[in-house]
Amino acid sequence: MSGIYARRIAVVAASAALAATTGLLTAPTAQAAMPTPVSASTARTYLGQLTVSTEGSSSGYSRDKFPHWITQSGACNTREVVLKRDGTGVVQDSSCAATSGSWYSEYDGATWTAASDLDIDHMVPLAEAWRSGASGWTTAQRQSFANDLTRPQLIAVTDNVNQSKSDQDPGEWLPSRTAYRCTYARAWVHVKHYYGLSVDSTEKSALQSVLNGC
Repeated sequence: MSGIYARRIAVVAASAALAATTGLLTAPTAQAAMPTPVSASTARTYLGQLTVSTEGSSSGYSRDKFPHWITQSGACNTREVVLKRDGTGVVQDSSCAATSGSWYSEYDGATWTAASDLDIDHMVPLAEAWRSGASGWTTAQRQSFANDLTRPQLIAVTDNVNQSKSDQDPGEWLPSRTAYRCTYARAWVHVKHYYGLSVDSTEKSALQSVLNGC
């Protein structure tokens, strides 16, 4: 991992650590959407800058090596912040759990009114990140990646759709809602570029195909 990416991740890690230990980090303003990814043209440029290599091994991987969901503000953890951000009319109780609201799942076009029907998807899955370079990160860096509210890395979607995606990359899985695939590819490249993660050749070809149609 290059120095610039290491420094970027270290800064994000420090912020997350501060939030977890002091609760001083305030939750982002509700915007009913994940952060906007880079444009298609920028994503195409970023994709060309990513290291292309054979995907690494899953040996040693564990979700526990990517601590989530950490406290973001008061009683609210990262999952609850994303549910509030991505929903409409979301009401939370004193422990920050969503008790009502409406959520539109961008991956499949379904609308839900129970938070239990939603998963918070890591745009770039944790296991995929591990195989693409995160195996060499510190636990603090992996924690920052797993709880990143600044990049387009977290999104509330239908739970079984997220489970069907699992840890697959765009060469293996894309949202069934084709209207969202451009945004999905832009977000994927945005995250991988920011964190200095590699892509395999099949993954890169799939992303190029989507981005060329944006």
